[in-house]
Amino acid sequence: MKIRRVLATAVAAAVISPAVLLSAGPAFADGKPAASQTQNAKPTVEELRQAVERAQKEYDAAVVAVNDAITFLEKDMEADTYPTKAAVIETGNAAAAAAKARTEADQAVADARAKLDAATTEEDRAAAQTALDEAEKAAEEAADAQTAADTKATAAQTAHDDARVAQTRKIGLLQKARDEAKEKLADAEKALADAEAADEGEEDGGNGGNGEDGEDGEEPGGECAPEPRLTAAVTGLPDKIVGGTTQTFTLRITNGTAKTMDAVYPYVGVHAFDDKGLKELDSHLDLEWSTAANPAWRDADLMDASSLGSLASKASLDVKLRLKVDADVPSGQGAAFVTADYVNDDGSCGGYPDLDQYEFRILAKAGGGAGSPGKNDATGSKPGNVTGQGGASTTPVTASGGSGTGGGGGALARTGSSDVLPTVGLAGGAALVLGAGAVLVARRRRTAADA
Repeated sequence: MKIRRVLATAVAAAVISPAVLLSAGPAFADGKPAASQTQNAKPTVEELRQAVERAQKEYDAAVVAVNDAITFLEKDMEADTYPTKAAVIETGNAAAAAAKARTEADQAVADARAKLDAATTEEDRAAAQTALDEAEKAAEEAADAQTAADTKATAAQTAHDDARVAQTRKIGLLQKARDEAKEKLADAEKALADAEAADEGEEDGGNGGNGEDGEDGEEPGGECAPEPRLTAAVTGLPDKIVGGTTQTFTLRITNGTAKTMDAVYPYVGVHAFDDKGLKELDSHLDLEWSTAANPAWRDADLMDASSLGSLASKASLDVKLRLKVDADVPSGQGAAFVTADYVNDDGSCGGYPDLDQYEFRILAKAGGGAGSPGKNDATGSKPGNVTGQGGASTTPVTASGGSGTGGGGGALARTGSSDVLPTVGLAGGAALVLGAGAVLVARRRRTAADA
């Protein structure tokens, strides 16, 4: 089984000189192909495939953002611990208690008046009148307390309703962004389909249409192929994480091809280094995952051997992720690395050709507040890419060796047996760890210097 040569080379280069990866921005950071954009008005098929890949990721992130916002409205905001909902419950209980107290006070007045009416002596009447006066005063106070409690309960309910309305409006905006992303993806896919059809027509005219090349992610010769239309996108990962906290986020796997993938394998790994980039902090990080079909949390180390099952054409599947950070972690820089592979029943196989990274800052427990979804969120900037030029690689890549969260899930050898499952490792776990650390620290220093 081959290793992911392009990624391994990039990691090795990062170990020797992070500037190899950081000397230029991502080739497609501005949404345009690099130098060829100004030289050729007509984009190449490969450039169009990369455009589809970017559009697919944007759409996936937008879908996840909408789903998360709806879940937040329907579940989180109605939880007893949510601030506005907790206020509704607290003031509602207080209003109920005040109403009960008023009822009891009114009954005490009625009882005191009955005793006064039943008194037969002056002494009894005087005592009954005193009791009635006190009961009436208590009833007035109870009525005032009930009015105040009802006012607070109404205000709390209004605040909660306003928060729900605001969240509903946010969902509307996110749905609009999702629909726009879907249209953009459809346009990109059509442009790619037209270009591929034109190329096929030229090839048929030149070689008689002998059909030697594989199609839709498959390569001739029994090897797995890169498939950029199998995408993996992360949303909800904060850009700052404080030691001693737990963060949840989402990985969406999407099959953008025209065929069903019989078995899809995700990969997520997290790595971190101290501020000097010399000490790895992986032992302070614990990454777990779950799906709707299997809600129990499992260690991310087991993900490579766990198929998500089949994934239909143009369909997506969400993987929930949970990152626990030790309370004694020192400050540093971290990143989550994601990719995905597939294996079909007929032995064909392949995978997303790159290992995307989503960076986050680690804050020691004593410093700073908890992070909120930032550059890794649906509305933030694109993830980094561990490739030689900072953009999407188009070279077929595969994976082998290693274990744990230290590597990338790779494209697979076509054997049809259990050893086709994605394995972890990019030129060895140590190379990935060191390379990732060098890249993250160098990038952060360069950003600070530019500022």
